[in-house]
Amino acid sequence: METLDTIRNRCSLKAHISGRQIEPEKINRILEAGRLAASARNTQPWRFIIVQEKKLVEELSQAFSESNRVIKDAPLILVICARAADDVIREGREYYLFDVGLAVGNMVLAATDQGLVTHLMTAFDEAQVKQILHLPEDVRAVVPTPLAYPIEGSYYEAARERLSKRTRKDIKELVYYDHWSEAEPA
Repeated sequence: METLDTIRNRCSLKAHISGRQIEPEKINRILEAGRLAASARNTQPWRFIIVQEKKLVEELSQAFSESNRVIKDAPLILVICARAADDVIREGREYYLFDVGLAVGNMVLAATDQGLVTHLMTAFDEAQVKQILHLPEDVRAVVPTPLAYPIEGSYYEAARERLSKRTRKDIKELVYYDHWSEAEPA
């Protein structure tokens, strides 16, 4: 799959999670995609926790909002963590969340490219996740995602309806040239 095709076809599909086990090679490709992400001054502040023990997946799912508890059906949950002190802090701006976002972007695209479902979860009790995973006080559980095969025969079958309804702003609504303007972009 070409890069832009993968980007166009990636979508969150938590309602399409199957319990089918994922081959270690695919997990390793996703982790490698995250590892290779760019970061401020090459600090690489991210850490990845793979939660695959079924009992622990079920326990972890209780830290999520009711609508996100479908992750209990996934063969694994990937939790991306980081600590601010491991990255660049310049003039009060902490770059670790930006850098983690670059790694996460790479990882969800690598998962999509391999036909796997992801869904970045934002509605979760971070303190509960930290307790379950034994994270140190200064480490953030930034974003978890299930990794799973879709219950349908292929990723495209699972994503077809969602992608057909997805809208994106026109590039003209997003781009300014030379400076910011409150007027419509050119």
